[in-house]
Amino acid sequence: MSRAASCGAPEARAECIRELGPWFHNLHLPDGLQTAPDHRLGDFPGWKWREIAHAFPDRMDGWSVLDVGCNAGFYSIEMARRGATVTAIDSNPLYLRQARWVAGEFGVAERIEFRNQQLYELGRESACYDLVLFLGVLYHLRYPLLGLDLIARKTRRLLCLQTMTMPGEANGQPPEDVGLADRHLMLLPIWPRMAFIEKSFADDPSNWWAPNRACVEAMLRSTGMKVVACPADEFYLCVPDPDCVSAWADASQEEYAAALGLMPDFFRR
Repeated sequence: MSRAASCGAPEARAECIRELGPWFHNLHLPDGLQTAPDHRLGDFPGWKWREIAHAFPDRMDGWSVLDVGCNAGFYSIEMARRGATVTAIDSNPLYLRQARWVAGEFGVAERIEFRNQQLYELGRESACYDLVLFLGVLYHLRYPLLGLDLIARKTRRLLCLQTMTMPGEANGQPPEDVGLADRHLMLLPIWPRMAFIEKSFADDPSNWWAPNRACVEAMLRSTGMKVVACPADEFYLCVPDPDCVSAWADASQEEYAAALGLMPDFFRR
């Protein structure tokens, strides 16, 4: 057993935090210690949570939650403290060690299952969730629409998406169809577009995309989701839209199934 796993005494917790660092989530532990009090983004993600906390029920007993890219578990713990059962995934083993330790400190470890898992692996699982948290992940994906297609199909009641976006608030829907000679319409501010980051952004080579707001909402519509609220900047609260006329023709479904290695009859069940 690692020292971090066994540091139950109050005087040993500060050493556990140092041993488990570096931290990207600054969590305020029950005894008053913080995991990253000098975070370059301030009290992160606490200040973001305070902007969106009102968007979720105070009590979430009976809710199943999927937290994609859970990092050190800040949002998973908040959901568990409201009574939800949480599945939290991340591909970084360090973040998961941090998250498991912090969940124990808050006494909610039994309500959260942490998995070392890639997003796309979820496509081979049948489970769906009442709430999916997809926060700070989309712009890190090489295949963003594939990831969003997958997440939409995991959402039973509510999806909360947060993503870095391009500057500008122009929003709207482009025409239903555009002819070859009318491609200039793609330069309109309301046209959904996404900037590609070839090398690095903010000293992070895993930042690949920066969509504008119109693009975020268009992508969500194309996956069958309906935006019902924007509780804070760059946050989108969505529900499955049964009336959505999606671009998901049979060919698109077959492409999705092939990309995830699913059986050809996956969507005919």
